[in-house]
Amino acid sequence: MNPFLLSLLGGVLIGISASLLLLFNGRIAGVSGITAGIVTPASGDVAWRAAFVGGLVLGGALLAVFLPRALGAPVVSGVGVPVLAGLFVGFGSRLGGGCTSGHGVCGVARGATRSLVATSVFVATGMGTVFVMRHLMGGA
Repeated sequence: MNPFLLSLLGGVLIGISASLLLLFNGRIAGVSGITAGIVTPASGDVAWRAAFVGGLVLGGALLAVFLPRALGAPVVSGVGVPVLAGLFVGFGSRLGGGCTSGHGVCGVARGATRSLVATSVFVATGMGTVFVMRHLMGGA
């Protein structure tokens, strides 16, 4: 299938999922906030969060089994790089008051100023990282 259509389908599914979570649970589909609610749970608030995160993991696992080429080539870097990257992502999510799913998908759709600013910073940082990695550090 055409990569553009697959991306469009993925975006539509994310939008529908975020809308349904807001409609039926009154919750924003911000992955970092949902995951944080599992680590420091409130009474009666864990089941839907665990189901949400479990669905993300299960969806990725099913994709790896049934359409492994969609995930691209595996990155071989050892354990240290992913752990360090995860710590940076977690720190950035806390610093930014949310992650790309909460700000970029849900916050921008609601027109939240802080989400527009945060998403602009995410995109600019990503662009800067790609530029440095490809042009200044000689990466592919």
